[in-house]
Amino acid sequence: MATTAPAHPVDEVPPVRQLAAFGLQHVLAMYAGAVAVPLIVGSAMKLSAADLAYLITADLLVCGIATLVQCVGFWRFGVRLPIMQGCTFAAVSPMVLIGTTGGGLPAIYGSVIVAGLAIALLAPVFGKLLRFFPPLVTGTVILIIGVSLLPVAGNWAAGGQGAKGFGEPKNLALAGFVLLVVLGVQRFAPAFLSRIAVLIGIVVGLAVAVPFGFTDFGGVGDADWLGISTPFHFGTPTFHASAIASMLVVALVTMTETTGDLIAVGEMTDRRVEPRTLADGLRADGLSTVLGGVFNTFPYTAYAQNVGLVGMTRVRSRWVVAAAGGILVLLGLLPKLGAVVAAIPAPVLGGAGLVMFGTVAASGLKTLAQVDFKGNDNLTVVAVSVAVGMLPVGVPTVYAQFPDWFQTVMNSGISAGCLTAIVLNLLFNHLPGKAGSPTKDAEPGEASATA
Repeated sequence: MATTAPAHPVDEVPPVRQLAAFGLQHVLAMYAGAVAVPLIVGSAMKLSAADLAYLITADLLVCGIATLVQCVGFWRFGVRLPIMQGCTFAAVSPMVLIGTTGGGLPAIYGSVIVAGLAIALLAPVFGKLLRFFPPLVTGTVILIIGVSLLPVAGNWAAGGQGAKGFGEPKNLALAGFVLLVVLGVQRFAPAFLSRIAVLIGIVVGLAVAVPFGFTDFGGVGDADWLGISTPFHFGTPTFHASAIASMLVVALVTMTETTGDLIAVGEMTDRRVEPRTLADGLRADGLSTVLGGVFNTFPYTAYAQNVGLVGMTRVRSRWVVAAAGGILVLLGLLPKLGAVVAAIPAPVLGGAGLVMFGTVAASGLKTLAQVDFKGNDNLTVVAVSVAVGMLPVGVPTVYAQFPDWFQTVMNSGISAGCLTAIVLNLLFNHLPGKAGSPTKDAEPGEASATA
């Protein structure tokens, strides 16, 4: 009898009970970041509370749809890996500028739709650039992704950026408690429970947070039971050349970030991303961004925090993240459920985030372990790329005097570090070297690890 080959772990479908638990864990890991973009943009434009709530539910709905497209895929859309999608922070500054200088939300959505179409059209071009992402570059980018996310976890642990009691010892104590729970469950619990260590840590942390007054569920009672986002709720999109130009720069940045995230997940799941699959993933980004412009939300990209969760839990099934997408769709259609999740205090997320984001950085180091650093300049490539990537993370205003387009590219540590790593790899490992340089004299086996 002929035997069928076992399914790749990425394609395995866990039991429903595990799908729900693993999927909810991914939702909780990205929820705060997902709702932050509409909150920041809406608040800057001084929208009413009702309009802010509408932006958030629309965002969650399209987050879910975008995640399903990316994980499940259809035709040439979707990388078919465990990738969560959410609004990109790279677009926040340009969108606030567009929205507050006379264009309003219609101008934002017009530029978002054009940017989404551009991403879909440029996807095959980016797919062909995959050869410029050897382990030297991918390991460096993954390391930068992880390290650049750590301040996010730190802000959460301290109470959330702008919170009244930011940095109070009780906030850090709660985050530390959640971190200990996550580590304890991962180390001592049975296999299934260890894979949902983050979910258990968040649930236990929330149970402790409520009696100590860290949060309240007052907003749950005020939220509607049903909310449906209708196309062009805030008016017919308008198309302004300046707004479109700035959003096209954002599109290039998000494509660079998504490329790094897709390669990272490919490394973690042992299903390496090929040029065709990279193009499919970016094309899904473009489609999701167009949907964002139609359904009253913003540009979409892969979420790096969930990359860390994949690495930490070692659950590689794309159907787990597809289940998370389904949960997000429900949260977008049922605002009352979304209000329950929104009530989770920031320190609880911070404790879990420290583990997840650190895992991404550690995965980058694991990839860099494949690279030969003897007798060549690869260490310089890593050192300078990490330094450039960390510069806007450590000094957020470092590029404040530069043009807007430059800030959009370089204020993202991920895109800045990624571009630097690509350029330096080309400079040291592909261009003709000086006489007797290691690049020229490298053995074929060494070259494969660096170029």
